[in-house]
Amino acid sequence: MIKAREVRIIDEDKQQLGIFPLDKALMLAREKELDLVEVAPNAEPPVCRLMDYGKFLYELHKKAQEAKRRQKQIHIKEIKFRPKISIHDYSFKLRHIQRFLKEGNKVKLTVMLRGRERARPEMAQEIIERVLEDVRDIGRQDGDARMQGWAVSLLLSPIKSGGKDAKAKNEQRSEEKVQSNSQEKNNSQ
Repeated sequence: MIKAREVRIIDEDKQQLGIFPLDKALMLAREKELDLVEVAPNAEPPVCRLMDYGKFLYELHKKAQEAKRRQKQIHIKEIKFRPKISIHDYSFKLRHIQRFLKEGNKVKLTVMLRGRERARPEMAQEIIERVLEDVRDIGRQDGDARMQGWAVSLLLSPIKSGGKDAKAKNEQRSEEKVQSNSQEKNNSQ
């Protein structure tokens, strides 16, 4: 509801029409079969725009949907370890952690302690340090390790590597280097 007596009008092509009394502005909007929408109520006089408000809301909704669709979803994957883990099991779980980090997901690393293991949380810390050492190229520690009763947990985040465009540019540059190197070898022979 517009309460001002006079309003500044902007038409559908975003051109200023001038300052009009409110009743004349409403009449102008009805003639063009558009809505009179107040865009800047705090201006002196308030600024109103002639537009199809339903179409405006529809386009706004479509833009929001498009932005949501293009947004990257980051999931948190959890991998559980035990202090007395075999080498094969460790390497198997490590490959999963590396795959999750390369996909851009965060990984929650949980080392479960049972019975007498709870008295020695340094065993869990050793496992965590070993994993951090093995994934330092693709992931980094996100916060400190937390003791949660029977478990020690830590969050790993992927290291950003320049985005999707950087990968394409690097591939192209590497092909150019290979071609230039092979041409140099041919020229020297």
